[in-house]
Amino acid sequence: MSTRSKQSSNSKGKAKTMAKILEEEQEEEETEDFFSSSNCGCFLCAIKQPDARLRRANLADFFRELPYCDDDGQSSSCAAAVAAVWRAAMAAPDDPELPSLGAIRAMSLLLARSLADGTWRRRGDNVVVPYYAAHAIGSFTIRSAAHAELAVAAGALRPLIALLGGAMTWVEQRAAARALGHLASYDATFPAVARLAGEAVPIAVRAASTCVADVYSSFVAVAPARRRPKYQRELMACGGGGLAGEEEDRKAEEWASQLQCWSLYFLSCLASRDVSSHAMICQDAVFLRELSRMWGGLANGDSPAGVGLLRILCRSPVGRGAIAACRDALSSLCDLARSSDDWQYMAVDCLLLLLDDGETWHAVADATAACLVDLVDLRHLGPRRRLGDAIATALLRDDDGHVGGGRELGVEAKEAIRSLRETKVERKEREEAMSRDELMKREIIAKEKKRLGNDSFLHGDVERAIDLYTEALELCPLSRRRERLVLHSNLAQCRLARRDAGAAVSDATRALSLARPANAHARSLWRRAQAYDMKGMARESLLDCLAFAGAWLDRRRRRKHTAAARGASANPKLPYCVARMISKQMSVTGLFAGVTMNGADRVGVDDCMPGCSENGDGDDEDDDEDDDRDDDDESEEEFGGNAGLVKICTSG
Repeated sequence: MSTRSKQSSNSKGKAKTMAKILEEEQEEEETEDFFSSSNCGCFLCAIKQPDARLRRANLADFFRELPYCDDDGQSSSCAAAVAAVWRAAMAAPDDPELPSLGAIRAMSLLLARSLADGTWRRRGDNVVVPYYAAHAIGSFTIRSAAHAELAVAAGALRPLIALLGGAMTWVEQRAAARALGHLASYDATFPAVARLAGEAVPIAVRAASTCVADVYSSFVAVAPARRRPKYQRELMACGGGGLAGEEEDRKAEEWASQLQCWSLYFLSCLASRDVSSHAMICQDAVFLRELSRMWGGLANGDSPAGVGLLRILCRSPVGRGAIAACRDALSSLCDLARSSDDWQYMAVDCLLLLLDDGETWHAVADATAACLVDLVDLRHLGPRRRLGDAIATALLRDDDGHVGGGRELGVEAKEAIRSLRETKVERKEREEAMSRDELMKREIIAKEKKRLGNDSFLHGDVERAIDLYTEALELCPLSRRRERLVLHSNLAQCRLARRDAGAAVSDATRALSLARPANAHARSLWRRAQAYDMKGMARESLLDCLAFAGAWLDRRRRRKHTAAARGASANPKLPYCVARMISKQMSVTGLFAGVTMNGADRVGVDDCMPGCSENGDGDDEDDDEDDDRDDDDESEEEFGGNAGLVKICTSG
């Protein structure tokens, strides 16, 4: 029996080995077919040479001759060879063999030749050479400082800066921005980049500011699609059979976003290592105003984009002064700080850095205090700890009147700081001096007022409900975070019923700040999403909708497993109104929406979340999950009834 099992296992092992060999042979045949059809057999032969000494010699000869190739009608071989080098760089960016044999030098010389000799560049397929050459440099230098030094020594900087400045088209500009960002990120190569900062910074600022409109006007807006530059369409299709119209537009949007993000990354590398560049970056007031609105979008969500650069600028007096003087930049930072964006904490960091500077405190506090007080209950946000306490401390710095230089704040900011001082200092001290019985008594009265507020809301008396919830908040101890979360969330619903979008955003944000973890209260997310929609802030509404959808579906999936165990059916479907809101907001938050849209469409009244409904529709957000303490309090959020089921999509 053991012999038979051994034979069986051996045969299975041999079968796997044979399958792997056949797969590798097939891949090699496909590679050979590609290179042979692309007329770059010299490179293929050289790189496939099994003898290391001969391979290195052949590759060195190949890269030595490549920048000067001129094939008299067969110029496609040069383009295909450069494309093959780029693919090799993408596949193995850390492999030192090709760079050490002259690959990076050849790419740099090809860039210079493409810029100097337009006739050669326009011949045959040579039009793609600058793109692939710049991209190959960017790939080789993505993780290797040694490769970056080779690129600088080969003179790649000036051609790349020329491409970023628009010497060719936006396609080459994108590849150049990527490569320059890598070259500026290493200690060894940064001095060479910094010497050209006077030329590079204005170019990168202009590229980040205008690239979206440029891509739209020069490519997306060109109709019919066949009139678009053929080589650009082929590059976006990665050499395939082409993309359909909508797919091509989406690809162009993704590339435009990458161009903007990589330009901002290049500027961030310069600004983080050379404070003198801050003055050059801040010279363009329009760029500074738009900077915090530049984001990677859903396609490039891992890039901090504009807010990442703003945070670096906030670390120098020059940068802080310029940003504090720009009310639009401060307003955008406040919007980001009160959103579900992954980079929310960076916006808060920027505002704290500005408030910690006595020279900028007054201007920043005057513009942002009314928004920042909504965040003082934050505990943890991303990598930050006790963020709410830091915000409160920063806003209350001018208690003695010395930080702001004796200047008066505006009425709104003054009232916000007065309310903050009363809550965080005076009330906190009073409650700490109270006995436990007195605190419990206040909590019981607060719960009764909340119940009365629920009844008032259900009977249509929204004003009375607001008064009762406000009184409950004044009585509810500060330590009862979950109870206060529910009260603020209910207040946000009342503000929505009154169409008071600004107050709804404020109360929903306060509720989300009290949640554990932060922003993890589904109803408050949905209510703030509606409020942002009323204000025409599509991006913030979309982010809250997506966060709500994620929480909703996760909850439904858990319930589905429970229902499956009971033999019932429970499909985790997203409510129609939420899906509709997401679709509507995505249509107006695309990268090109600002170029094409005359005005933001708002989601209709059918998307407004009602107070409650007692006849459940199977989408009750609160179930009897005793093991989830955060969910226990959500049942108290409803405005009446035992079940308290929210029907998301019924207009109220």
